[in-house]
Amino acid sequence: MKDSHYDVIGVGIGPFNLGLAALLEENTEIKAVFFDKTEVFQWHPGMLLEQSDLQVPFLADLVTLADPTSKYSFLNYLHVHNRMYQFYFFKRFDVPRVEYNDYCQWVVSELSTLHFGKMVTSVEYDRDHKLYNIEVQDVQTGEATSYTTAHIVMGTGSTPLIPSPIDEKLNEDVIHTSRYKHYEKEFKESRSVTVVGSGQSAAEVFYDLLLTQRENNYQLTWFTRSPGFFQLEAGKLGQEVFSPDYVQYFHELSYEKRKDALPMLGGLRNGVEAETLHAIYDLLYHRSIRREDPAVMIQAMTSVNDVIKKEPMRYELMCEQWQQEEKFTHETEKVVFATGYKPHLPDWLLDMKDEFKWESEKEYAVTNDYRLKFNDERENHLFVLTNLEHSHGASATNLALSVRRNQTIINTITRNEIFSLNNDTVFQQFDRKSEGAQP
Repeated sequence: MKDSHYDVIGVGIGPFNLGLAALLEENTEIKAVFFDKTEVFQWHPGMLLEQSDLQVPFLADLVTLADPTSKYSFLNYLHVHNRMYQFYFFKRFDVPRVEYNDYCQWVVSELSTLHFGKMVTSVEYDRDHKLYNIEVQDVQTGEATSYTTAHIVMGTGSTPLIPSPIDEKLNEDVIHTSRYKHYEKEFKESRSVTVVGSGQSAAEVFYDLLLTQRENNYQLTWFTRSPGFFQLEAGKLGQEVFSPDYVQYFHELSYEKRKDALPMLGGLRNGVEAETLHAIYDLLYHRSIRREDPAVMIQAMTSVNDVIKKEPMRYELMCEQWQQEEKFTHETEKVVFATGYKPHLPDWLLDMKDEFKWESEKEYAVTNDYRLKFNDERENHLFVLTNLEHSHGASATNLALSVRRNQTIINTITRNEIFSLNNDTVFQQFDRKSEGAQP
């Protein structure tokens, strides 16, 4: 990095910005660089369980939906690693999470624009020179380096969401699912484990613990405050909300209408894959044949409101069956909270908060092409890949639509149609004003 000025600087290197870096390298002359404070690329390392799969088809890799001929496609990854025939006989449209992580790491190794162990600490806009001044700190040495750029793409991802007051009580016994793989051995050597949550991550951790429960002899509990353990809605027409057409429709709604719509889409993104629920039930059924005590408790409609440490390796969960309005305590040695994630908004962005518009206290205003809406008109953009649910819908974290988002961003930066952004991509229509709507 001999030069210090770039056309684009990306902050954070997850799959979203990684895909952007790959598309920029192959399709443009844009001078770009990307920074991430972590030392190496790892995609949700705490949840890279052997039996867990990606919840979207392999076509939702980093580049294929934008450029099927890209050398950074998942199929080319298979070809390079001599796994094409194995995948062919695998006969699956989805892929293991571990393999997706390995694929992303391979793309990282192929790109020279990515720099890890570098943390962006400040961003300031220079109106006179029409550029952003950025300070980047080496996380090991503390050395700071200055850069300038015409545009910024912020992809700082998310952080674990733990309800208060439990968020202050996390330790090696009480963890979020994002750290499960790191403590898996210790949890399986304990006498009792409790999983809290109702989504895919909760189900995968529960199933992983269930598989080894008998050989390790621990009590296993699964609580969720949801009304039940429901599967993800996988209907093909329902899945069309994860399409460019729906994103366009959703973005044009008022803020109030968008917020009202999000809960109605919950079943399309917050449930458990049917195969996972089937595997759990089947295993429990086989173990029930002799009517032995399975040492398993599964209970919905149950909120966990606090965790009280009684002594080393013993905790009391303060619970409530909310439909019966009955409070109770549950004793356990280990707890895994599968309570989701919240957007990570870095300090340097919050330092700039008065420069752009907000739709609510925590939700900034975003254009259709993913630019922050600044109070002043400027040709230097700050694109955001994080905290977009309120503006672009439930698909904000969808891997397939992140490719479309990157195409849109590249077109805006270059002021050219590098990528053709086709609409009319689904069978249904959402907008009564759409062409072809009947009176």
